[in-house]
Amino acid sequence: MAARKTAKTDADQSTPGFEETLAQLETLVSDMEDGNLSLEDALSAFETGIRLTRHCQQALQAAELKVQILSNPDGDPSPMVMDDNDKDGAAT
Repeated sequence: MAARKTAKTDADQSTPGFEETLAQLETLVSDMEDGNLSLEDALSAFETGIRLTRHCQQALQAAELKVQILSNPDGDPSPMVMDDNDKDGAAT
């Protein structure tokens, strides 16, 4: 069972997960809100924050697509209509 935990690829280990990225972003925002950064440091922090935000957005989009695919019995990634009156999922 230990082999499964260590079977991560180098790419998996070098790319931070969503939770880690979000924690980094929260720390960065907190540092910026404190107002103790120089202009150069604030600009660098802002740039890093934009990069982290984009990473989080991409991870959320990928997760949403995966949920849509798994939720649709046809495997079609198109959004499903959730309507109690419509049994087959088609829009009315």
